[in-house]
Amino acid sequence: MTVALVTGANKGLGKEVARQLGERGITVLLGSRNRERGERAAAELVAESLPVIPVELDVTDAGSVEAVVELVAHRYGLLDVLVNNAGILINPLALDTSTEDMRATFETNVFGVVTVTRALLPLLAKAAAPRIVNVASTTASSTYNNGPDARFANAPRNLAYASSKAAVTMLTVQYANAFRRAEEFAHFKVNSATPGHIATDLNEHRGPRTPAQGARIVVELATLPEDGPNGGFFNDDGHLPW
Repeated sequence: MTVALVTGANKGLGKEVARQLGERGITVLLGSRNRERGERAAAELVAESLPVIPVELDVTDAGSVEAVVELVAHRYGLLDVLVNNAGILINPLALDTSTEDMRATFETNVFGVVTVTRALLPLLAKAAAPRIVNVASTTASSTYNNGPDARFANAPRNLAYASSKAAVTMLTVQYANAFRRAEEFAHFKVNSATPGHIATDLNEHRGPRTPAQGARIVVELATLPEDGPNGGFFNDDGHLPW
């Protein structure tokens, strides 16, 4: 049995990642901050004959994270795949973005990734081929933001979100480097994925891509073979510029 945990999976991209992992025969723990919403989402996927189990998980709450760690340890003894998908979007104009906006954004989008990853490292280490995927954003690319003609140069509300997702890509690189240096974690692979501009509640469903389309790269990185990449930043087309 292969076991995966997907955070923030009661809707949108996370739910579609859970669906596509389940379609590959992977047992998926569907993490949701709201228990009832998580149970409804899981029930929908179970009705499709997929092996999906809801777990209440708030990535900003250390106690909630530890409870999930204990559940995984007791029920499965290890974890094969971790998808750090939970995220929030706070997007006032850049010059109106407050310290409080930044703190709230980083609490979920960055510190939540660290909290969950660190807590689950011992269980991931017990897997034969542990995979971690951190969901980032195309807006995390410095190349696509730097200069007046850059792709996102005229996106006025990206300060908090893009900064947090750029931090996620750097977390990915630093974790990959650390795993290579430590014998007990050398079998890990960790990568960042951007689903592209998908239509979800996060952006009031303005994206031209579907969650199903966005989930494909996440699932691909979550199921990499032994010779797959490590420490990279990817979309459907391959490597993205930093």
